[in-house]
This record gives sequence, C-alpha cells and structure tokens, in this order.
Amino acid sequence: MIPQPDDRELLDAYSSAVTRAVDLIAPAVVRIDAGRGSGSGVIFTPDGLILSNCHVIDGAAHVRVVMADGRSLQADLVGDDVDTDLAVVRADASSEPGLPWAMFGDSRAVRVGQLAIAIGNPYGFQHSVTAGVVSALGRSLRSRSGRLMDDIVQTDASLNPGNSGGPLVTSRGEVIGINTATIQPAQGLCFAIASNTARYVAARLIRDGRIRRSYIGLAGQTVPIPRPVARANQLAVTSGVFVVSVETKSPAAIAGLRDGDVVLAFAGQPVTGVDDLHRLLTDARIGAATPMTILRSGARRQLTLIPSEKPR
Repeated sequence: MIPQPDDRELLDAYSSAVTRAVDLIAPAVVRIDAGRGSGSGVIFTPDGLILSNCHVIDGAAHVRVVMADGRSLQADLVGDDVDTDLAVVRADASSEPGLPWAMFGDSRAVRVGQLAIAIGNPYGFQHSVTAGVVSALGRSLRSRSGRLMDDIVQTDASLNPGNSGGPLVTSRGEVIGINTATIQPAQGLCFAIASNTARYVAARLIRDGRIRRSYIGLAGQTVPIPRPVARANQLAVTSGVFVVSVETKSPAAIAGLRDGDVVLAFAGQPVTGVDDLHRLLTDARIGAATPMTILRSGARRQLTLIPSEKPR
C-alpha cells in the first residue's frame, strides 16, 4: 500500500506557497485614491510606474497612491485605455528611491487549476489577500466602452470592489493578470486581464499615452445572412455587420459605404459580427488602403477604405 501524504503536510505546503508569494508581491501593491473612490494597482518598474484599471483612475490626471508601509505618494496619469480597462500612472518616486516592483509572468504558460492569489484593497481593507485557482483561460468580457476584451483569466480567488487594478499572481509571485471584474451576485466568478495583454498595453501607453486604433466611421449591428443569399454569393460566413449609419466625411463614407450594406470581410479577414470588425481595426490599418467585402441589395461587392486614426 502506497503511503498517503499527511493532510497537515499538504496544508503546510499550500500555506507556504501563498505566504511566499505574498511576501514577494505585497510591497509592490498600492491603494489608489482617485476622485470618486479607490482601487488597487501594482508597481511594475523601480522608478514608480503603476498599472491599474482605467475605471479605477476614472479619468483623473492626478491620483494619490498609498503603499503597504503607509507611505503616500502623488501620481500622474501616463495613459489609459477604456477598451482594455487598463491605465498606467507614474508615482513621484524622486524622494523614494528603489521602490518595490513586481515581475510579469507569461500568461500563455498559465494552466487551469493552478494556484492564483489576489492582493488588493476591497472596501478599503488594505492589502487583503485571497487565494484560489485559475478556473478558465481565454474568456471574453465586455469592457465599459462596449468593446470585447479577449484573453481574460477566470479565477475563483475572491474579488470585491476595491480589488480592481490589483494583481493576480502565481505561487512564485509573478503577475499573471490585473483583476478587473466580478459577476454579482455570483460567487467565485472573477476575472483578470491576462498579463501578456497588460504588458503590451502598458508599453503602448508609456510610449504614446493611448492605444492607437483605426476608425472607419460606421455604426452597425450583427445580423444573420439568409441561406439563399449566402449560397447565391458563395459566402463562407453566415452573419455579418449590418450598416445602420455612416458618418459624414468618414473613411466609410468616402469609400462609398451606404446604410443597409452588410460587411462580410475586412482586410481579407471574415467579419461575422461587430466584435470581429473591432479586432481588425488596429493601428496597422491607419492610413492603409484596405479592402472591404460587402453585400448590397443581395449582391457581393468590393470597396477600398483608408481608415484614419480613431479620435479620443
């Protein structure tokens, strides 16, 4: 008979993993006091750059950050992006050399079932720690702007208001997500923006102060395509984007797009709905002649658009 491990040993190992991770990451977790409330953030560079949620900063140009040891620092907004709910602020570290900072982990290496630890300031209870597991990967979540956020990490590590912007970390103390949302009143359904997405967005915000995206100037909605129409036009998609309206003098208007058209493809990629079109409107398309396939009066047509930069 194979001897079974003592439950106390397993509990001790679990406790050791959590406490080790907290010891590593907690000094870099801050409370962020903005105009309408407070949330959390994590310092990710030694010179005081802090990553948090856009909805925590709430458009404030200046915020106050409070560190684990009680120190309070002024911080200025570097950039934010409502479509990914991420923001970067820079704390005034001129009198605080050598701030503690956290390391990003590779969210592609995360596995369902592995230990996940969240640190934040729920309801003002500073530096609260919760632990659970990674429940699922690759979830999608609707941002407050209405755009779909992809590559979301689902966890059952308990989150509450005030945890937003804080880190989700591994047992090694590596940040694998930025906590962003819960589903109320459900229990154990909590979500974090994957670290690889957060790292990419943070780099762009530091460089440009914003995420540049292309803009074509249409309002649309996802609609099914009738089977006879799909067969007659040899379409590979069963749905598309019905154009509700086209903005005057926009790239779509200049290209000849009309109300009532149905967008089927953009830049050579199929468009089955509004979210597909959003994903394709990247900064790489700004100023680039881009093909668009549409249905007009039941017949397939090709247009060429030159997207501009999306206004803020």
